[in-house]
Amino acid sequence: MTAETARLSERFEVAYNQIDDALKSMLKIYNRGFSDRVRIGASRHKIIKEFQDELLQYARLRNAIVHEKTEPGYYIAEPHKDVVERIEKIARLMTEPDHCLSIATGEVVYFYVNDPLITVIRKMKGNHYSQFPVYDDHRCVGLLKCRTIGKWFANHLINGTTNLQLLNEVTVGDIYAEDKNHPFVFVPKTHTIFEIEDMFEEFHKQKKIWKWPSLPKTAGVRKNL
Repeated sequence: MTAETARLSERFEVAYNQIDDALKSMLKIYNRGFSDRVRIGASRHKIIKEFQDELLQYARLRNAIVHEKTEPGYYIAEPHKDVVERIEKIARLMTEPDHCLSIATGEVVYFYVNDPLITVIRKMKGNHYSQFPVYDDHRCVGLLKCRTIGKWFANHLINGTTNLQLLNEVTVGDIYAEDKNHPFVFVPKTHTIFEIEDMFEEFHKQKKIWKWPSLPKTAGVRKNL
């Protein structure tokens, strides 16, 4: 084995161990092997699922490097430079994950409880959002959903009472209050994408609705982000 090959093998091993440590910390699973952790992690986190096949291949390569050494200086398998650079890239993504703001960088369209419905309709034109945060002063109190607006229109169209004057009189608070299900949570902007995914996982496990008070310097995240 040349010095360059030995260095590549060492870099590969370091990156592999970094990924393994990240998986243990993320999943809180310590009594399973690397491949099992990868498969479990892939069912919870998109980024692990994206690299699942590669990581499982790297596990086999690592076993060949570490466990199938037949004599000093001789390995049954040696990592190529491009493989080492690839696993190092994955290790960086796993150990230094993006913060939640990296997936929530768009402008937030929101309304106040006293805004008239006509304002909402005008604002909806030209965007494809289906839910809008509702604020009472500086506190987020719920979500205004397009389907809730649709139900309101259906009821009033049937009754024949929908007109421009009514759209100016009815407020956001009148409509959103009819919907008791407001699935939202505020999290610190320093939360990583892995922490956000874990929160969604816990939500589905417990089948509960989060509704926490507004916090300063936070990024709002919808349940179905």
